[in-house]
Amino acid sequence: MRFSFRYIDAIDIFIVAFLLFLIYKSSKGTTAMRLFAGVLIFVVCWLLVSFVFQMQLLGAIMDQIVNVGAIALIVLFQDEIRQFFTNIGSHEGSISKLLSNFYQQTEQKMVSQDVMQIVIACKNMANEKVGALIVIPNSMDLRYIMNTGEDIDAKISARLIENIFFKNSPLHDGAMVIANKKIKAASCILPVTHKSNIPAELGLRHRAAIGISEKTDASVIVVSEETGRVSWVQGGEIEVGISQERLEHLLAKHTDIP
Repeated sequence: MRFSFRYIDAIDIFIVAFLLFLIYKSSKGTTAMRLFAGVLIFVVCWLLVSFVFQMQLLGAIMDQIVNVGAIALIVLFQDEIRQFFTNIGSHEGSISKLLSNFYQQTEQKMVSQDVMQIVIACKNMANEKVGALIVIPNSMDLRYIMNTGEDIDAKISARLIENIFFKNSPLHDGAMVIANKKIKAASCILPVTHKSNIPAELGLRHRAAIGISEKTDASVIVVSEETGRVSWVQGGEIEVGISQERLEHLLAKHTDIP
């Protein structure tokens, strides 16, 4: 059998590879990453069995799994799919933005001064037992989280952070998002984890911090209103009762600050 390769086949392969790259980038650092890798391996095996080796019986079984699996993936990735199409429809999420992200990393890192402002604010809020929830994105875009709160877009300042989380402030409920060297939003709504092994003394703020860290690669700081303890959350794991020096170290380490 003669094998022919057309120009349209090269375009087809490039488009599929580009789409897979976008899916990989959006799921990197989340719990969906392993699921994405498993699905990709299964699809490659299915293509080999059905179209290369033409194994009819095994191919037919895998065809049925693919048909049912498509619906299952929509259910499993409903939040990610909603976020993807929301970004496509927004001005900032245009195709040109996606293409530019393909060629360069646009994330801006915080400087040491910004880290110290966050550390000072957390120390003061811990002493006064003021509850706080601060989300710091890494490579993933959290615009869909910021859209649930109030736009701030202000310079990082310890006084501003403390004022926002002050008990009588209208924005103290919810999470603050700090990105691109700015306080971008406050009073944001975060997804809550469904883990059942979380200690009872950890409240809703801690569960929300774990929840967003499970779905994204963000780093999260929690100040407990009951105990005044500061916690660090990343990758679904929480470190409770960290010191000021430990918080500064974690911020520097996970934001590439010299």
